[in-house]
Amino acid sequence: MILLSPGMGVTVSFTPQMEKRLTQRAVRMIRQSLSRFPELRNLEVRVGHTKTKLGVAFIPTRLRLPLYIRLRVRGLTYNTIGHELTHLLQGLTKLPPPDGTPVWEPLPGGETQCDIWTLARSELFCDDAPTYLRMPRAVRENWRHYAGRVRSLCVEAIRQRPSHRTYIRWLESRIAELPERVPVLRSNVPEQLSLFS
Repeated sequence: MILLSPGMGVTVSFTPQMEKRLTQRAVRMIRQSLSRFPELRNLEVRVGHTKTKLGVAFIPTRLRLPLYIRLRVRGLTYNTIGHELTHLLQGLTKLPPPDGTPVWEPLPGGETQCDIWTLARSELFCDDAPTYLRMPRAVRENWRHYAGRVRSLCVEAIRQRPSHRTYIRWLESRIAELPERVPVLRSNVPEQLSLFS
């Protein structure tokens, strides 16, 4: 069993099935992702492998360590790792924190909420479009172009949540407007480049 202790004092262990598939890239991505989750300090996260989904989290209903997620190494993204770690927080924030740990900030449950909080947490998790947050095809297919603006909208939606129960509807309607607001830039480059002689 491989053990990691990435910054913030989180201990990570891997199942034997995950160890067989683990790459240096995946280890680096998991370590970087965990550094964005200070709430998991002094806890243990066990990482397994899944073939059928991008990732799976076992949401805790009581604080029993290790916390457990599964990831598919092939095509792994920071967004997937962040999403599954956010699921862990969704469960943890409904539980009393262990002694000596600050009170966890409440996080609403649900897949769409998980997408919103993951994107808002860090730019790191904007490397791939979220799965559950509704958005036009143009935004999903050109994610790199829209990621920063979608993240800003997620941050604003979280700010609005205490006073606006329809914050998700608000967010998805603003995301739907993004393709209409982007001017089409015309390039001065000819369609076919000529070679200099």
